[in-house]
This record gives sequence, C-alpha cells and structure tokens, in this order.
Amino acid sequence: MMKRVPVNIEKRYLGKTDLQATPIGLGCWQFSGNRSYWNSPPQQEVDKIVKITLDGGINWFDTAEFYGRGVSERALASALCKTGIVNHDVVIATKWFPFFRTSGNIQHTIDKRISCLSPYEIDLYQIHMPYSFSSVEAQMNAMASLVREGKIKHIGVSNFSAAQMRRAHAVLAKHGLPLASNQVWFNLVHRNPEKNGVLEAAKELNISIIAYTPLAQGLLTGKFHKNPELIKKLPFARRIQVGRKIEKTRNLINKLENIAGAHNCSLSAVALSWIINFHGDIVLAIPGATKTEQAQQNIDAQTLKLTPQEMADLDEVSRSVK
Repeated sequence: MMKRVPVNIEKRYLGKTDLQATPIGLGCWQFSGNRSYWNSPPQQEVDKIVKITLDGGINWFDTAEFYGRGVSERALASALCKTGIVNHDVVIATKWFPFFRTSGNIQHTIDKRISCLSPYEIDLYQIHMPYSFSSVEAQMNAMASLVREGKIKHIGVSNFSAAQMRRAHAVLAKHGLPLASNQVWFNLVHRNPEKNGVLEAAKELNISIIAYTPLAQGLLTGKFHKNPELIKKLPFARRIQVGRKIEKTRNLINKLENIAGAHNCSLSAVALSWIINFHGDIVLAIPGATKTEQAQQNIDAQTLKLTPQEMADLDEVSRSVK
C-alpha cells in the first residue's frame, strides 16, 4: 500500500468564497447512530477515524441535521475536541433539513445546529434538498440573513438541479454573496451531474460540486465483488442498492484493480482520485468511513496521481455501466 505519512494537501477554494478545503473531506452520515442504513461506529471509533483523517491532512467534515437530529454533529464535535484542533483550523459543513418546513425554520433551528457543533463554527451551511414548502428565493434570503448575523460563514445547497442552482445563485448575488457549492450524488457509477446540466452550470457560475457517495456505497472498493457474502451483512437499504449493481460493474472493478495494482494502492483511492481530478478542481468529494483503514484510503486518494490514459480508461469503462 501507499506510504502513510502526514502530508500538506493543496487546498481548493469552494466556489468564489475564501473558504479553502482539501479535495477530499470526511462525510459523517455514518456517525448518526442509524442502523437501518449504516453500521454506525461507536464514539471511540469515531474519535480514531476523525484523528486519522486530520493527521492525514484532510481539513473538513460534512454532517447534517438529518444525520440523527444532531447525533452526527455532536459525535463529530466531540471527536474534534479530543484531537485538540481549534476552530479556525478545521472546516465544518452541515445542512438544514427542509422537509415539511418553510424558510422561517432556517432561522428557528440554527441555534440548535450551532449548539450541537460547539465549539466549532459553521463554515458552510447547506439546504439539504430542494423540498421546502418555501421557494428557493425565500430560502436563500433566510440563509443570507444568517451570514449577516455571523451565525454561518458561507452558503451551499445539496441535490439542487441546474435551474435551482441558478435561482439560488441569482438571489445570493443580490446580497453580495456567492453560492459556494452544490452537493450531489456523483461517482464512477452514477454520473448524472455530467448529463443533467448541474456540472455545466457549476463551471459557468464557479460553484463547487461536492460529490457524495463517491464510492457508490462501497461498491467501488471491490470488496463485494470479491466476497458477495458481505452484501448479506449490509443494512437492508444498502443491500438492495449494492446487490443489483454487482454484475453491471464487474468490468469497471477489473479496470480499477489493474490501475490500483500499477500504483500499489487501494481501489478506493483510485476511484476517489478520479472523481476529484477528472473535471479539474471544481469537484470535491466526501467519502465516509466506519473503520480507520477506510479513513486512511480516503487520505491516500489525495496524493494519488492517475495518468491521463488511466483517467480516460476509467471514463470509458464507467460509461458502459447502466
């Protein structure tokens, strides 16, 4: 495997903001205590994962209100405190849950988000999904108010279409604020942002794309192809998603294995390196980790440099996955 030493990772600006993040952050949904989708690790393991992540040069973490109604946020803040890292040396992103709510709830619930993440400030606050009872415009106006009040630093969205991104960008521009990012489902198996206009709009407006589930629920690690019995141990929702893609992705996994062998690294590192580099520096990724070795593979991806031919080969093979 790749030599594991702490490195200084070159950071990228999120959109037109002054917020600098490493190409890979740590997604923290798995810290929510949710057993129906993730086998959530205990706090002691969370502490280890967060420490390894920081020691490896990754500087940001993405969580959400939806991830256990504050459970993930509190677990993250607790783990960060134990490392001794101070507020301004780490980037924290979280999200407002919009279902059955209006934009007024953004102001009503922000103090709870601040409390759960204390003593760490919210660097990036995102609308989790475009399903509020209020318009995009109303939501962006509410988020802009939080920036003015100093309760959050920057604004992002998640799962927004290209049209919704443009509307959000236009409203924030009237406040003199940029839309930093759109967090979307994007990996070598699921490449819809390239087809539905989201990536194109992001490039045009200088909005960063944050790729969630960049390893396709673990499918791109190759472990389920080598040992299909592992699928039976997954929580039900993930079992269905992973199981139906095994045969369809076998050629892609073979290509990942060949490239990983050439670089003496994991399949995960190859898949992550592709997603954060294929489109330049506009895409960042937030793989999760329930084990320390997975956290290390996330770190390895940031220093792995695929050749142009390897990038093109992965592009070609992945396009055949249906």
